[in-house]
Amino acid sequence: MPDPTESRSYVRPLLGGLVSAALIVLIVWQTIEWTINRIYVEPGNSLLLRYKGPPLPIPGLGVRPPAAPGRFARVDEDGNPLELGVLEQMRGPGRHFYCPLWWERTIVPDIIVKPGQVGVVRSKMGEDPPPGEFLVDGDLGETEYKGILRRAFGPGRYRVNPYAYDFQIVEPKAVRSGTDIKHSGWVDIPTGYVGVVTNLADNAATGEKAGIQDEVLPPGLYVLNPAEKVVDIVEIGFRETTIAANLKRDAAGNVVFDDSGEPIIAEDDSGIGFPSNDGFPIRMDFTAIWGVMPDQAPDVIRKFGNVDAVEQKVVIPQIESICRNEGSKLGAVELLVGESRQQFQLRTSDTFRNVLKQKGITVLNGLVRHIHIPREVRTPIQEAKIAEELTLTRQQEQKTAATEGELRRAEEEVLLATAQVDAETQKLVEERKAEGHRQAAEIRAETERLVAAIDKEVAELEAKATVLLGEAQAKARQLQEEAKAELFQLAVDAFGSPDAYNQWVFARGLPDDIRLDLIYAGQGTFWTDLKTFSEALLGRQAARSTGQAPAPRSQNPTAGGAATAKPRTSARSAAP
Repeated sequence: MPDPTESRSYVRPLLGGLVSAALIVLIVWQTIEWTINRIYVEPGNSLLLRYKGPPLPIPGLGVRPPAAPGRFARVDEDGNPLELGVLEQMRGPGRHFYCPLWWERTIVPDIIVKPGQVGVVRSKMGEDPPPGEFLVDGDLGETEYKGILRRAFGPGRYRVNPYAYDFQIVEPKAVRSGTDIKHSGWVDIPTGYVGVVTNLADNAATGEKAGIQDEVLPPGLYVLNPAEKVVDIVEIGFRETTIAANLKRDAAGNVVFDDSGEPIIAEDDSGIGFPSNDGFPIRMDFTAIWGVMPDQAPDVIRKFGNVDAVEQKVVIPQIESICRNEGSKLGAVELLVGESRQQFQLRTSDTFRNVLKQKGITVLNGLVRHIHIPREVRTPIQEAKIAEELTLTRQQEQKTAATEGELRRAEEEVLLATAQVDAETQKLVEERKAEGHRQAAEIRAETERLVAAIDKEVAELEAKATVLLGEAQAKARQLQEEAKAELFQLAVDAFGSPDAYNQWVFARGLPDDIRLDLIYAGQGTFWTDLKTFSEALLGRQAARSTGQAPAPRSQNPTAGGAATAKPRTSARSAAP
């Protein structure tokens, strides 16, 4: 039998060798992974991958087909490639491990669009667009056709796959064509302006057609694709256009006037010149206040290209044409006289306003400012007008003087009427005062009479009250005395005799702590004196309680006559 110990001695070295080999393989693999396969993507960059497949055929893996032209390589749900080609999803910043034998690794910087710039993207992936179309809808990674993306990309950072898209940064762009300027890219429309949009292609999503659009852009910032839209920035509001004749000036630049006070016109073709219907040369100044409103801006761009062309092509020619046509219908005198000149000005302004309205331009005012008439026509008319005005002035002065005289007379009449009113008012005041004094005296006398009558009644009532009060007091005193007499009578009857009642009264009047001291006055005399003393004391007590004077004490001489018994009382108070 083989020795188990010997077999174990062979297994241990074998296992140790396998572990060592596995460690070596692991170390080698990690070294390759962290040196050759490892790639680090800095922030602000992305990693573009193209799967090339194994460099040599590996049994059991098969051969992956290449991706279709113009398409990304398909991947499974875990992101593993199923085809040879570029992967659509790029990796972001950080460490990534891809074997360069299997993968083509390309670091792609992110695209940064700064403020004031616009990104225009052209898709290189997808189907060819329909004939006649070069703009495609969609976003990065969502396009179906090749062509320029309709969307314009504003400021920001974008991760763009260069295999699929060409990203172009466009600065603010202004293209001049003659006198017209077209803006695109980053478009800034200031306040007081609107943007008239011109589409370079149809937009099936919004239904917009190529050409100038009726909807304008209000003031603001816009990011526009130069391949899709261009904008005309149009000033909105009113502006002034004046056609005036040049006046002659001296060396200091001051206007030169003739002896009639009218400025002298320079000998040139300035202003609006035309002959009157009676053959005199006329020069005229005209000022128009006109403008373009937001809803009129697209039509102005269609017809004239820009607003400045409106002034040169429409406003100035129409002013000259209308003023010449209307002015030639009148004579020089009619252009100078006030009423006919006013009619000429109103007719000219209305005609000018209607013509520009038909052309889509708003007119606020059209004013004939000055009409220069030849001196040989103007001087007689001015002199006649001055004489007429002087006559009217004298007539007015006479009317003023007559009116002033009427005013003075009216003032005197007013003063007289005022004095009469004052006198009548004073008379009425005095009459009212006298009537008031009389009524006051009558009221005072009647009041005194009523007071005397009331005083008399009061005196009679007081006398009756005094009599009744005296009778009541006498009756009350009588009843009181009778009651007292009855009270004593009842008391005496109750005790049986006056002496018993007196003794009872005497006893009630004595203090509680009375002390009797007996004084010996001789034999046979004490009781006699004591009786006399008791009778006298009882009578005084009864008189005090009834309010009557005590009866005089009778003299009762004792038998001995030498000594009397004198009772002595002493009241001891409990108080110290």
